[in-house]
Parts: sequence; C-alpha cells; structure tokens
Amino acid sequence: MSIAVRRLTRALCAISLLLWMLPMVAQEQQQGQPSQQQQQDDKDQAPTFKVDVNVVSLYFNVKDKHGALIPDLKKEDFQILEEGAPQKIKYYNVNSEQPLTLGILIDCSGSQQRVLPMTQQIGSEFVKEVLRPKDEAFIISFDIQVELLQDFTNDAGRLQRALHKTRINTGGGSSGIPGIGQGPVPIHDPKGTLLYDAVYLASDEKLKQEVGRKALIILTDGEDQGSRTRIREAIEAAQKSDAIVYVIFEADRYATFGSGKGEMKKIAEDTGGRVVDVGDNPKKLKEAFDQISNELRSQYYIGYTPSNQKHDGSYRRVEVKLTNKDLKIQARKGYYAPGKNDE
Repeated sequence: MSIAVRRLTRALCAISLLLWMLPMVAQEQQQGQPSQQQQQDDKDQAPTFKVDVNVVSLYFNVKDKHGALIPDLKKEDFQILEEGAPQKIKYYNVNSEQPLTLGILIDCSGSQQRVLPMTQQIGSEFVKEVLRPKDEAFIISFDIQVELLQDFTNDAGRLQRALHKTRINTGGGSSGIPGIGQGPVPIHDPKGTLLYDAVYLASDEKLKQEVGRKALIILTDGEDQGSRTRIREAIEAAQKSDAIVYVIFEADRYATFGSGKGEMKKIAEDTGGRVVDVGDNPKKLKEAFDQISNELRSQYYIGYTPSNQKHDGSYRRVEVKLTNKDLKIQARKGYYAPGKNDE
C-alpha cells in the first residue's frame, strides 16, 4: 500500500473515531439551558483529535471470578485514577464495532519447529474469522531476523498466504536494511530469537501512527536471544503505541529450551493483555484464538482528559476501578504523556 493511501486511510479512521464520539458529546450537552459553569464544563469536554492525544483512551475487559466476560456495565460502575488522583470520565461506550488494527508476530526460531505447522493452520482460520470490513492486520515473523511478511490489509487471503510463508530459520545472514517495511533487520551473528526487536518494531513502526483500537498477538515460547532492544524498551514502545499485547505461549514439550513466560506476562499485563498457555496442543491454540477474539469484540471504552496537562513525556500510572469488587478489570497499567516535541 502506498504512503499516500496509508495517510488517507489514517485520516478516514480519525474522522470515523470523531463521528463515533459525537453521540456521547451530544448526550452530555442535552437537557435544559446550561449555566455559565456548565457551559465552561462543556467547553472543557470538547475532544481534541491531534497526534499528541489530549484524551487518554482506555480499552479494557471486565470479567467475573470465573473469567467470563461481563458486557453490560454502566458508566457509573467505573472510576478512573491517574497517579492516585480521580479523573472525570468524558466518553464511555461498550465497544465492539470500532475498527481494529491487529499485528500478528510469529516466532520462527528453532524451538518452534514442532508447533509452527499448527500456528499456520489455526492462525489462518483465526484471521478469516476475526477481520471485519474496516479492520486491518499485518504479519511479522522473527527468528534471527525480523521480517514483515504482509503489510496492513483487510484481505484475509493475503494474511493466510503470509502465514503459510513462515519457515523455521536458525542460520544464514541477511543483507536487508534495518526496519519493518525495509527488509529484514540485519545481524552480524546469525544466532538467536529477536523477540524484543520484533515487538519494538511492530509497535513503533507499524502501530504508533494508527488510530483507534490496536492489538498485538505474539506466538512464541518467550525466549529472546540477540535482540538489540531490551524488554523495558519493547514494553515502552507497545505502551506508546497504545497497543494491547496478547501472548500465545507455544512450547514444544520435547524442547529443552528455557521459558520466557515471566517476561511475556510482564509485556502482556503492562499493556492490558494476557498470556494464554497452549503448549503444543492445537485444540488449546484454537481456544486461545477464540478467547482473544471474544475479548477484542467485548471491550469497554473510556476516554478522559487527564487533570495533569503537562506535556513532559512522563509515564503515568492508571487504574480502572469497579464499584463491584467481585469483578476483575483487564486493562493497561498506564500511558506515556506527550512530550514537548509532540505539541
């Protein structure tokens, strides 16, 4: 897809998001003649649609103690805290139709030899089922290099073909230019699994400039070897792109490799996702994809303008709380404020 078309698509998505929010703005402004104070409040509540987002957007799930999704809560059931300070909820919706931008990252290192075939087959079924007309997805493989196999598309057939192009890669260099979309990331020592590099590049180069709901699904055993990116940098990139990260933990039962589940749990939970352990069981993989699909289609949306308006690039902790203490929130733990260069 050309740069011009991608820019047009982003503009249309931004307009779509604005139109989607307008009913919520209108609802807040109805019922009677507002006072002077109310007029000032309404003025403060006008959403700002800029790259340096003044409205913090939270997409999240609510579950009961058994893990079942709870879809019918009201705005009054929630409270938002930023760095411990209560925030006023401006926008609220039970969101299931907002367009989704999805990245799928597939581990093609040697440890995935036995599980890659089931990833190809069941992953192909997933992309066909999950994509709706306004959604887009891309596919990246990572092993000793990071490679974009399919750029943004709504065409499930292209995504399926990309999935079936994945191959186990344990050696051989690359002469590509660094960066997603410019060829594989080159390496000097063709050994390792560039997991953190893949998360960073997918977040920073693919998702960061997109608008609306965004998610990454990573299929891996969680072991990183050789990445230039540290785990903290990978998490930060995902947070700055507003992506929810899901990790499908695949591991060959006969493999002798170590487990990176702890690191994967941190990436997922810090961004509002979770880890689903499937081992090398195709049935569990199918169930994992189904669960993720249901969660992405059963999200709540809350938007608020933070009381701290400083553009200092700082990380701010956010907590979504419920009046019903028996329910559990699955949401990201914070966000990065815009920096001065983003103004």
